[in-house]
Amino acid sequence: MQFQRFSRDEYLKLPDKPGVYKFLDLEGIIIYVGKAKNLKKRVSSYFTKANLDNRKTYKLVSEIVQIEFVIVSSEFDALLLENNLIKENQPRYNILLKDDKSFPSICITNERFPRIYSTRRIDHSKGEYFGPYTSVKAMNGVLDLIRKLHRIRTCKYNLSEENIAKKKFKVCLEYHIGNCLGPCEGLQSEENYLEDIEEAKRILKGKVGIVSKSYKDKMQNAASSLKFELAQSYKEKLDLLDKFQSKSLIVNQKITNTDVFTMTLSEKEKSMYINYMHIENGAIVNSETLEVKKKIEEDNEEVFQFTVFDLRKKYGSNNPFILTNTEIEPWEGVEVTIPKIGDKKKLVDLSFKNALYFKKERFSQKTVQPNEAILKNLQKDLKLRELPIHIECFDNSNIQGTNPVASMVCFKNGKPSKSNYRKFNIKTVVGPDDFASMKEVVGRRYAHLKKENIPYPNLVVIDGGKGQLSSACEALKDLGIYGKIPIIGIAKRLEEIYFPEDNIPIYISKKSTSLKLLQQLRDEAHRFAITFHRQKRSKESVQSGLDNIKGIGSNTRNKLIREFGSVKRLKESSEKDLIQLIGKSKAELIFQAIKKGDL
Repeated sequence: MQFQRFSRDEYLKLPDKPGVYKFLDLEGIIIYVGKAKNLKKRVSSYFTKANLDNRKTYKLVSEIVQIEFVIVSSEFDALLLENNLIKENQPRYNILLKDDKSFPSICITNERFPRIYSTRRIDHSKGEYFGPYTSVKAMNGVLDLIRKLHRIRTCKYNLSEENIAKKKFKVCLEYHIGNCLGPCEGLQSEENYLEDIEEAKRILKGKVGIVSKSYKDKMQNAASSLKFELAQSYKEKLDLLDKFQSKSLIVNQKITNTDVFTMTLSEKEKSMYINYMHIENGAIVNSETLEVKKKIEEDNEEVFQFTVFDLRKKYGSNNPFILTNTEIEPWEGVEVTIPKIGDKKKLVDLSFKNALYFKKERFSQKTVQPNEAILKNLQKDLKLRELPIHIECFDNSNIQGTNPVASMVCFKNGKPSKSNYRKFNIKTVVGPDDFASMKEVVGRRYAHLKKENIPYPNLVVIDGGKGQLSSACEALKDLGIYGKIPIIGIAKRLEEIYFPEDNIPIYISKKSTSLKLLQQLRDEAHRFAITFHRQKRSKESVQSGLDNIKGIGSNTRNKLIREFGSVKRLKESSEKDLIQLIGKSKAELIFQAIKKGDL
């Protein structure tokens, strides 16, 4: 098998920014993860003659079919994100960072007379964590600094009031050498001890200005007294403080089990560019940026919210917190926040930066229109008897089985033929059964063509894997036309192409124009299906709300549905417009229902 490599033009598309890059093979599996201070320069270096002389690099490069990347704020953040992704995906070409170790953090326990210690294991029930630290030396320097400034105990005694009153413990060597004030024998009050702990927290949070000034003064005084060794020790402490990193956006123990969604629109609002970051246990473990095409009249908030549902479902996320840069409607069990300041705002800004770069990249790409050469390439790759001039693609859409619908899009001569698009309400299937739904719509479509003696398409594409394809084939068999229409299935995750009665899929190169045409068909069918699904849900929400208002009949209800289409647009309408449409008395009933929250 011959693998395709990347041209210099594709390297130039990468940004001159710090980040993490992922190399994917023909099956869409991540085979290598790396960090870079400059993504463009680092990735380009793999393809130079000097590097390709190395056998391992040559083998790695020969398997690269796709490159993905995530932009971050600093090289430090890139290192932490690289660490997360390597542990999550275990790429076979990564040697370093494959073990289960993680960067160390500092813990302040939540017990009486708290202890301060370093650890690589995070357990939030034990206390508050600060870090992580890429330099163990810097971390130990900060711990040493805290212990010299504040006399914090190092023993593991249970210093309850009862144990101290019973004089259960005796002071140890740390007390005698001046590193501890003896809280175990009641020689230091809890209030006094907690004051030291609060000071230590300020240092760990990066508020070290007062400490730095104190050490500078001591260093200058020591130098003035010709105590150069003492002055040097103070200078080393100051250097350690400069290296201190108190927190990171990529790994931040204060932001746990959170999803981040940001969105930006194209100039004419025909496309929405959305970045998603999935955070578990304080670390970013997944990131994806995508383009969602929409109609101008579609509500941006509804499209964005639907995409949020879709991405959370794709990554299996049940995170209770969502951070975003634009309004979305919260739902049960999920808290939605638009942060204004702090670490959460910085995380949203990082996500938005990735969405903006993706938008810029898509805008700069030249749109390649499919033509006869591409269709011939598709015919060759799929071994079709005829040139696929007429292609139809099917997709389903539902949320937990509610409002199930399906779509069929049609491409002729490699271009969308929108007059031939079709929408389907699922009639015979109850619940979320994609296989049965696919069998129903394929059967209905080609029963109609057979009855009307309309020519069949040259190719049918099913959005899904073996299950959906088998269901579509059953529908064709029931009609007696199985084998008369070429049919394939395309699975989303690895872009696998399935043929009927063949369990082994084929893979078309991700750079092939054939696959790009199939992806365009699949994406258009998905867009058309979810648009129809949103419209149906909006219409039903308006209809069900209006049915509960006394004095609003079916004719008035249908007028409002045709005019506004969704509850949101109805609520945003002016009193004047509503009176002109349905009259003053009925308009007042609507506004009263809105005020009471009945609509």
